Amino acid sequence: MLTQHTPSNSKQHNMVLHLLFIIFFFPNFPLSKSHPLDPLTPSELTIIQQTIKTSNLFSPTSLTFHYIGLVDIDKHVLLSWLSNTSNSPPPRRAFIIARSGHQTHELYLDISTKSIISNTIHTGSSFPLLSLEEQTVASNLPFNYTPFMNSIKKRGLKSSEVVCASSTVGWFGEVKKSKRLLKILCFATGDSVNLYARPLEGITIVVDLDLMEILDYTDRFVVPMPVAGGTDYRSKKQKPPFGPRGKPVTVVQPEGKGFSIDGHSISWANWKFHLSYDVRAGAVISLASVQEHDNELHRLVLYKGFISELFVPYQDPAKEWYFRTFFDAGEYGFGLLATSLQPLTDCPVNAEFLDGYYATQNGSLVMIKNVFCVFERYSGDSAWRHTEHELPGKVITEVRPEISLVVRMVSSVGNYDYVVDWEFKTSGSIKFMVTLTGVLEMKGTSYTHVKQVEKDIDLHGSLLAKNTIGVNHDHFLTYYLDLDIDGYNNSFVKAKMKTVKVTDGSSPRKSYWTLVKEIAETEADARIKLEAEPAEYLVVNTNKKTKIGNDVGYRFINHGAMAISLLSDDDYPQIRAGYTKKQLWVTAYNVSEKWAAGLYVDQSRGDDTINIWSQRNRVIKNKDIVVWYTVGFHHTPYQEDYPLMPCLSGGFELRPSNFFEANPLIKTMPFNNTHWPKRTNNP
Repeated sequence: MLTQHTPSNSKQHNMVLHLLFIIFFFPNFPLSKSHPLDPLTPSELTIIQQTIKTSNLFSPTSLTFHYIGLVDIDKHVLLSWLSNTSNSPPPRRAFIIARSGHQTHELYLDISTKSIISNTIHTGSSFPLLSLEEQTVASNLPFNYTPFMNSIKKRGLKSSEVVCASSTVGWFGEVKKSKRLLKILCFATGDSVNLYARPLEGITIVVDLDLMEILDYTDRFVVPMPVAGGTDYRSKKQKPPFGPRGKPVTVVQPEGKGFSIDGHSISWANWKFHLSYDVRAGAVISLASVQEHDNELHRLVLYKGFISELFVPYQDPAKEWYFRTFFDAGEYGFGLLATSLQPLTDCPVNAEFLDGYYATQNGSLVMIKNVFCVFERYSGDSAWRHTEHELPGKVITEVRPEISLVVRMVSSVGNYDYVVDWEFKTSGSIKFMVTLTGVLEMKGTSYTHVKQVEKDIDLHGSLLAKNTIGVNHDHFLTYYLDLDIDGYNNSFVKAKMKTVKVTDGSSPRKSYWTLVKEIAETEADARIKLEAEPAEYLVVNTNKKTKIGNDVGYRFINHGAMAISLLSDDDYPQIRAGYTKKQLWVTAYNVSEKWAAGLYVDQSRGDDTINIWSQRNRVIKNKDIVVWYTVGFHHTPYQEDYPLMPCLSGGFELRPSNFFEANPLIKTMPFNNTHWPKRTNNP
């Protein structure tokens, strides 16, 4: 087993780390096509599955792979290598979660020596990531089950018009360890590919995944099936009159692309970072460092960041709905369900693409082509501008365009598509944005008009069309951010805005506000409900100062999507996602604490989550710390969300706050205007 990394408090240790940061962040940091943080390659994935299959530890007929990922390299080991890349790189090791004989195994494997370092059986009550293959098999079981076929006939459907999909079952207070279960949801297709708009309401199917058989079946009631007409979203199915359409817009870069990709290392403007793929997290950004001006040192901002969990609880307590409280990363795999990006539609013409690879249930290789795109964005906005009128006889205007670099991934998790952008700005900011679109999860009903709904009836959503309810739900995306602001040891600062009354007659003013800064000593001091009080929240390095003496740092700026969970604390889904009661947590770095809802999430019981780790109340002042930031949406469906919803975006920004000596863009020269098309005044 890998040992847990606990930062030393010794002066010698801190001095060594400080030297490593100085050595590492020099201006000509070499990009390499082979990097210790690169995702597992196809050949490595093949070595892993062959090593395990030939180890004689498992029966080949019962062995299934549920997660294969790169083991986290100890931070100061990695930085030591980066300071001198002529040395041998850290060993490539993989962490594997596999099932065999109805048991879950955790394996650590050295890829270079093709040897298994350790094999431990997980004894907890929860289960690993679902595989796509077992979900497919389970979803086909109802079609060989007579009661289900009778239910189809009762609804006037043919089996060829029905498709089924899997749903995790959650945990609702069971004391004994459960079997590995799934529930199956079924839908009618007919003349539309929008299957979520036509659910087979009233049916509950429970499947034992290990035995791969139906354990329980209920058909409680029948409601009229929503019609297929008008639900298909494909362009070829649309009929006039058509909706509004703007003119095409193209991207022109007269000097060519401004970024370079070498393997998985990316360099653009004043930024350098590493981009990797993980089957659970999707995009992983590492070693993001920025410089103030050309030829100056690159200074580290983000050691590692990714989406750790995505919690989506639906708000209908009915028998057929109460369990729909999904953890899309830990149960299904946010990276596993990443979709191939389409050039010119998902990403602009100036984008470059990278592929991703993962291992299937039996260990064979799958490529997700174009899993990421990288492109420069300019939408006509300015990075800064000023017009000065006050100088006698002069009008001075200076403007700099806002050009940024975007890393994009789209994960299609069942009915929803999540567009995830990591946007790097020349100002030193990183903007984290997520966009929700796709199809609502809809409920069949006998209602055809809101007038039929009595006042004391709770639809748990909105009537969107005849026989169709869009169910209320939430989306909580929790980011893991291992910030190392210009060094290894950081602190979390709450800068509260306090109203001060002027009572001594020294000013005509009666009041003003000022900042009262508090450095969080322990994890208990850094559990934040945003907007509970006016404040700014920063991560600073008190060991590094600007020339005039301020602590260098970055602060969080919200861009909407600040919802927190409204479920009661004793509700079982809330126990499993207790961290969603606050948007921001800070914990001491621990290599084993990566996943907000725990390593094993399927049927989890909330005993391995951020809020549980935080109860240790570890010291976080001037330590290696991790920030967990949750972007939250409450979604009450409206008719414009039907049959497919327009994009809804929100996120946050990590903005430099005394990190630079001044605005780094002041010395940015404007573009040569001769490169741009001349403006024409058309009649």
